Amino acid sequence: MEKIKRDSLRGASVNVLSSVAAILVGLFVGFLILLVSNASQSLGGFWAILSGGFAGRRDMGQVLYFATPIIMTGLSVGFSSRTGLFNIGASGQFIVGAYTAVLIGVKCVFLPGPLHWLTALLAAMLVGALWGSIPGFLKAFFNVNEVIACIMMNYVGTYLVNFLITRTIFDPLKNQSMRVADSANLPRMGLDLIFRDGNNISSANSGIFLAVAFAVLIYIVLEKTAFGYELKACGFNRDAARYAGINERRSIVSSMIIAGAMAALGGAFLYLAGSGKGITVVDVLAPEGFNGIPVALLGLNNPLGIIFSGLLIAYLNVGGFNMQLYDYAPQVIEIIIAVIIYFSAFALLLRTFFVSLRLRKTASRANVHANKGGES
Repeated sequence: MEKIKRDSLRGASVNVLSSVAAILVGLFVGFLILLVSNASQSLGGFWAILSGGFAGRRDMGQVLYFATPIIMTGLSVGFSSRTGLFNIGASGQFIVGAYTAVLIGVKCVFLPGPLHWLTALLAAMLVGALWGSIPGFLKAFFNVNEVIACIMMNYVGTYLVNFLITRTIFDPLKNQSMRVADSANLPRMGLDLIFRDGNNISSANSGIFLAVAFAVLIYIVLEKTAFGYELKACGFNRDAARYAGINERRSIVSSMIIAGAMAALGGAFLYLAGSGKGITVVDVLAPEGFNGIPVALLGLNNPLGIIFSGLLIAYLNVGGFNMQLYDYAPQVIEIIIAVIIYFSAFALLLRTFFVSLRLRKTASRANVHANKGGES
């Protein structure tokens, strides 16, 4: 038992170190790009990346605001990955949840006080769960690859939301959805008083607390409940799980329902923040859904790790905005994040290779000992 614990701790430390190494390599590559493109401003631009999130109290608040939706999409991707599924459909689930929340925020002004934003969140979760269940149902009952089904649902969701916005809550002057009622916005809980620079107030709100709470809840479900054990068992080996009496189809559909609800909540959190942000009618998939992939990857698909990786990605994005003061394009941040993702995936590949190699060596030694015992 002690040996198992030591191996588990060693493996966890190696995983964390590999993620940290990927981040450092990504930052180093980013600095090289700054150096090549404009050497005279490279140090200032790189410092803006590193310190951007702490440039002022408002910037710190914006880190929390930008982190909230991508923590939720990261939870969506990470949760499904722990159960053996790749939910690349977080973008579609995100946008249908966002539309549902904004629709209720605009139309249901008769709902009193907190009931307004609570109803918007619950409705977004319900619609996101329904949207996520479709690829899950196709996978469970017709063995349709969830990646293909999720990509299809991304585009269906995007174009459907564009159509519905123009028919229901369209602001033609801004080419986006109408502004939600104040009662539909999430409470600030005093964060607007903390994270501000004079009259320049950040968009930080209680959504970050809800995101952390959902991350803890997902962790408890996965690690401390029989339901979570069944989901993970299907992810490890569906044939063995089926042999053990676990309902494989139910687990697949349940996993995608929960993943869809998490991503949809991310959309609701982004647009019910009192920032005045609306859903723009453009033929582009919601980037927050795809940002959940690096967040989950850096967080090692661990719900608690996803909190910190989401904060990191948001921190880098805020630094990217400040970097424009040094005449750099903000796309440099996207390159840095892409490099971090690449090296995270490469580290994951190496870990998988060495683990399989160690298992083969262990099995070979066991066979040798067994043969010697038989000969004696």
